[in-house]
Amino acid sequence: MTGVTTLDSSAAWASATRMVAANRDLLMAIAGVFYVLPGLAGAVFVPSPAMTPDMTEAQVLAVMQDYYASSLPALLILSLFPMAGMLTMLVAMLDTARPTVAQAIRHSLRALPSYFAAQLLIALAILPVSMALASVLALLLPDDRLAVSVALGLLLYPIMRTMLVGPVVAGKGVRNPVAAIRESIRLTRRNAGRILLFIGLAAFVFLVVYGLVMMFVGVVLVLMFKGEPQRLLGEGVAGVLLAIGYTYFVAMLAAIYSQLASDMAGPEGR
Repeated sequence: MTGVTTLDSSAAWASATRMVAANRDLLMAIAGVFYVLPGLAGAVFVPSPAMTPDMTEAQVLAVMQDYYASSLPALLILSLFPMAGMLTMLVAMLDTARPTVAQAIRHSLRALPSYFAAQLLIALAILPVSMALASVLALLLPDDRLAVSVALGLLLYPIMRTMLVGPVVAGKGVRNPVAAIRESIRLTRRNAGRILLFIGLAAFVFLVVYGLVMMFVGVVLVLMFKGEPQRLLGEGVAGVLLAIGYTYFVAMLAAIYSQLASDMAGPEGR
């Protein structure tokens, strides 16, 4: 194994923007198929439950439990589309052969079971730890909500260490989910904080822009439409913005992977 590599965030961002620009038409088609259309389908067939400001915490919890109990199968199916979309984008950005949309989709569908299995293993490993950690912190801290927040904050570390499972599966062709997780942990060694800062800053900027745009769009839609058309148009605009944001997020993952994998290439990285 070679020495530890330090992530260069500026170079990674420049690489991510180049990837998006070089594959713009391809990524737009993928985003439309895997993000925007499933999002609209979810808004039509599995709309989010209505919440009111006067609801108590128990009422909100009951509404959410009923929603997930009745909608879980559809939500699980819809969740596979963003996964497949992410893998398809990664194939498009990391494959030097410049595949077509159809080729990238076929490649991503072959990789989807491995990626899904890896994410399931990560969730099964993190969930018990998070519950145990929250329980311990609840005994030490005066507020249960603070305990949960601290527990979730601490879980960002393992999440960052396994952040590159997608690029490893899609770009490197690793089909063993355990091997993909191990490779992500190897690549992100001593870079979890830098990855969190890089992605966190980009997410903050996106949320600010998203909030401002949706505020403006919301005012326009209230003035021009009423009822269900207003809701669906709002969902459509939000879906497009989220698809753009997610495209750049995937490009950032591809750029981080490309940089760390090329710098740390060795006998077990080839």
